[in-house]
Amino acid sequence: MSNTQPSAPPAQNRRRNIIIGVIVVVVLGLLVAFVGPIIYRDYIVGEAPEAPTVATASADPAGGDTTPESTLTDASGDWQVGTGSYAGYRVDEVLNGTDVTVVGRTEDVTGTFTVADQSLESGAITVDTASITTDEGRRDDYFRENTLRTSEFPTAEFTLTEPVDVADLLANGASSTMSVPGELTVAGETQPVTAELQAAVDGSGVQVAGSIPITFADFGVDAPDLGFVSVEPDGSVEFLLNLEQAAS
Repeated sequence: MSNTQPSAPPAQNRRRNIIIGVIVVVVLGLLVAFVGPIIYRDYIVGEAPEAPTVATASADPAGGDTTPESTLTDASGDWQVGTGSYAGYRVDEVLNGTDVTVVGRTEDVTGTFTVADQSLESGAITVDTASITTDEGRRDDYFRENTLRTSEFPTAEFTLTEPVDVADLLANGASSTMSVPGELTVAGETQPVTAELQAAVDGSGVQVAGSIPITFADFGVDAPDLGFVSVEPDGSVEFLLNLEQAAS
């Protein structure tokens, strides 16, 4: 007498396969929803660049630090933004609940400053916003067309509104911090802001790093929101400037 068990009817097999298929789809969907943003943050976007800081020391062959000797004896006169400078923005994206820091930068930065009697009397920085790039071209296109509207407002500008004492910076050459009042113009809208700066004398020049916190709505700008990914309403403008005395 045979001990072979009767096989399941075809209809029962189909139901079982359907149930298994649904479970697999649900599990994969959950993995994409919860693990996908982490993979996007850690492996596709990667770690965001550090915020700009001035270089106040360089390593010597013995392994110690040496502060560069200043050759700047008189800062009076006109200054300009030199090569190696950059500016841009830092924002946080939210992708399915996961924060992803995004940094966009450009080296298309110009600016002039005037120093008299150890005081920064005037200054302005202009950034070509249309040339700001991140790690993702489609994001850049969206920011240019829908957020910054660079076809209509191709630049952003920071203008100093009050003199700033730079005597301490010139006296010791080491890194100095200062709050600089000014006006920031983004997408055609101008608002009063305060730039938090680090500055250090570097040979015959000056290096300046700083950031300006901003709220998009203050400039009539809507923070991007595509449903599955959105941008936090606050961000910052940041920059590193290598300043050199303008030719007389």
